[in-house]
Amino acid sequence: MLRLEPRPEASKAWSLGSPLLALAITVVIGVLLFMALGKDPVRGLQVFFWEPIKSPYALGELMVKATPLLVIALGLAVCFRSNVWNIGAEGQFVIGALAAGGVALLAGKDTSRWLVLAIVLAGVAGGMAWAAVTAVLRDRFNANEILVSLMLVYVADQILSYMVFGPWKDPGGFNFPQSKTFEAVTQVPRLMAGSRVSIGLLVALAGVAALWVFLFRTRAGFAQQVGGLAPAAARYAGFSSRKALWIALLTSGGAAGLAGALEVAGPIGQLTLYVPAGYGFAAIIVAFVGRLHPVGMVFSAILMSMFYIGGELAQSRLGLPKSLTGVFQGLLLFTLLACDTLIAYRIVFPAKAGIQGTRVP
Repeated sequence: MLRLEPRPEASKAWSLGSPLLALAITVVIGVLLFMALGKDPVRGLQVFFWEPIKSPYALGELMVKATPLLVIALGLAVCFRSNVWNIGAEGQFVIGALAAGGVALLAGKDTSRWLVLAIVLAGVAGGMAWAAVTAVLRDRFNANEILVSLMLVYVADQILSYMVFGPWKDPGGFNFPQSKTFEAVTQVPRLMAGSRVSIGLLVALAGVAALWVFLFRTRAGFAQQVGGLAPAAARYAGFSSRKALWIALLTSGGAAGLAGALEVAGPIGQLTLYVPAGYGFAAIIVAFVGRLHPVGMVFSAILMSMFYIGGELAQSRLGLPKSLTGVFQGLLLFTLLACDTLIAYRIVFPAKAGIQGTRVP
């Protein structure tokens, strides 16, 4: 029988190779899934991995999807490295979108373009405020932040539903649950004509650089990570666990709220029931596939956005359910968790007669 043997120390090679192996296994399982559904597996893989990158327009749409995923994942990386498990980024995304949408609805035809800055800041503030609820309950009452942040997602969804069915419902919207379309002055500036890619992409890339500096070049970032890896050592060094908790949750909440603001004041252009697109949950996978490293999360955000676009194309071109997106996301996460076993353990094959068992490096 095969068995796992603990490694003397974690394997750096498998730390980098595990996501690649997980992706390969996901592709293999995807091929089998397409075959089981009676679809051409080559065409299925083409829809997921070639169609999203085959033209400049497709690449632009890929960046539109990748931007909120990357922004949210950057904030979550601070949380997870601090051993603070914020699972409610989706709710913070929704509240950030609501706060940003509320400011956008105040605009008129003569409003200054500078209102865009207020919209973005409102989104950040909304996300931080929603994350602060979790921080208060964890800090004051030692509530489990996983459960609290997750349950607050459903509260946020209900608040959004109330606003678009009630006070903010568009009176000229033929009774659809949506706000009126925002004025043109509230639109987040786009990078180029003919593309939906906004300056949010530049904000996300700036966030990558900022997070790298914070984590690996500042004392505050070092304190956050020490608190997550070794709480006792952090206390001995004089680092505050309360401060680390608040920094982690407010940072991740602000990032999720920023993504919500960029989304409603960008591609969507109004508040609807479809604002919650699952980005907050998918960004958790982005963070872990990217190894909680700013640069790694850039590539994992692109991969995850390919799954989003591939799922939409599979629905329209292959007649498959859109939920296939979630299937691929879940497969990637579970195969990654399985492959990560190789970081701390090596596989030992059974020994033959008189020969010592063989180990996988």
